[in-house]
Amino acid sequence: MILSTSPQPAIRFTRVAKRHGGRDVLRGVTLDVRAGELLGLVGVNGAGKTTLLRCLLDFCAADEGEIALFGIDSRESRARAPLAFLPERFEPPPFLTGEEFLAYVLQLQGQRYDERRALDTLAALDLAPSALPQRVREYSKGMTQKLGLAAALIADKQLYVLDEPCSGLDPKAHALFNNRMRHLREQGRTVLLTSHALADIDALCDRLAILHDGSLQFVGTPDACRRHYGAATLEQAFMASIQCSQ
Repeated sequence: MILSTSPQPAIRFTRVAKRHGGRDVLRGVTLDVRAGELLGLVGVNGAGKTTLLRCLLDFCAADEGEIALFGIDSRESRARAPLAFLPERFEPPPFLTGEEFLAYVLQLQGQRYDERRALDTLAALDLAPSALPQRVREYSKGMTQKLGLAAALIADKQLYVLDEPCSGLDPKAHALFNNRMRHLREQGRTVLLTSHALADIDALCDRLAILHDGSLQFVGTPDACRRHYGAATLEQAFMASIQCSQ
């Protein structure tokens, strides 16, 4: 795949606001995800992270503001062509085999299934080849998560949006996932991920964005975040950032 050389950011959120049930879920979020970077979106439960991703993917409409992918309005279907997404609650059809599910995902994107490519993707996530002919209903939580990651990665996209991608992964798979993320960055791909594991954000991400109560509290490198809040650890800096907003 030829990666985009556009000066446009991979994702641009401009004053994005969303209200639900009389509550402001997003309060004018403005954020650029630069092409080729790995950015971590962090926040407590209910901070607005998943809502922001849902607006990005046009699963729901923002009440105010604009979102663009590589300079194209995110509401246009062509804008999402370079994107692969893994939801936080990944639930593949239980009656399909792993192979059938991967083939289906690729077919939706106009790509043909290749067994060697599938096996290589599974190996990169420590999912055994025996998972391919197995029904998804027989998978463990960890196996299901690995299948979801494989489905996102096998399509070979410019942009990956991953919502809590390490949920349910064992330590070996977790380490392999981190290696794969570094490899994507080396290739010039862009990754936006959410995570409650600040150690992962610290180790992997070029920058992080802290979202709290629908507003961004900080955007910058992990080192800059620690310096900004005078903290020794990223966890301490995160706690200081959300306390400052109260």
